[in-house]
Amino acid sequence: MSKRKTGRNVHGIVLLDKRLGVTSNRALQEVRHLFNANKAGHTGSLDPLATGLLPLCFGEATKVSALMLDDNKRYQVLVQLGVMTDTGDAEGVVIETKPVPDLSIAEIQACLQQFTGEIDQIPPMYSALKHNGKKLYELARAGETIDRKARRIRIFELKLLTGFQADVRKPDQLQLEVYCSKGAYIRSLAEDIGHALGCGGTVKALRRLEAGQFSIENAKTIEQLRDMSEQGLLENLIAVDKPLEMLPSVHLTDDQAVSIKYGQSIKSTPESGLGIWQGMLRMYHDTVFLGLGEMQLDGKIAPKKLFNLNSV
Repeated sequence: MSKRKTGRNVHGIVLLDKRLGVTSNRALQEVRHLFNANKAGHTGSLDPLATGLLPLCFGEATKVSALMLDDNKRYQVLVQLGVMTDTGDAEGVVIETKPVPDLSIAEIQACLQQFTGEIDQIPPMYSALKHNGKKLYELARAGETIDRKARRIRIFELKLLTGFQADVRKPDQLQLEVYCSKGAYIRSLAEDIGHALGCGGTVKALRRLEAGQFSIENAKTIEQLRDMSEQGLLENLIAVDKPLEMLPSVHLTDDQAVSIKYGQSIKSTPESGLGIWQGMLRMYHDTVFLGLGEMQLDGKIAPKKLFNLNSV
């Protein structure tokens, strides 16, 4: 006998301002409980040490969560110089300390410039990447260290800040704002910057400000969500197609919508306004989002990912 689903169908995205000290999964389950949602997922975890923007997907919105993993991210990070830990952040065990040289702002800026643009970065052992089916952090906790290949990432912006939350810049700390591509590890970046400055470094505090088109300014804390009525929670949901706005859209006729729902390709018409577009697109019938299709070389639109936004 199959296990019966619990909860209700809730479709949409919630922007959570994750608090310090909780895992992303625990934060997800807390919000899921508030909505009594039967399906939920997040779009890239934040470490317990990190706070800030954590988009949570419910119901059919979980189908776009994988696409949101590719989004660029913006962070504020406080780097403790002269300290190295096994995890790359303040939650780890200190494995080495070094004196911090007397650094000028010009020297720090020159160092940051080295890490701006396309760079190769070695992922940390304490990460969710897998080796022979096991997550690296599981191997690290067992005392194993695996050679990791460097990955090409992009740091779009790397700025030295004058303030981070309530802290004031100290000679042994760097307060940075980082705007980076997917796959970038801020812990590895902090360590690499520390090594380049001759003293090592580790993440002392981290806050995510942006993920794709979403900003921390629109996020809610768990306390704010708990204070909302059921109607307020539902009104706080962001539509499942919001993260897909960069894709062109096509509005289908009644017959076309039926064909798409049965998994059949349809012929694009000049009235669609797609022109010579090729690739993924959004499909709508009336005002209802049906899902993602793909414009093919033969001019037909093939269904790729369909959505069922009915709620109970």
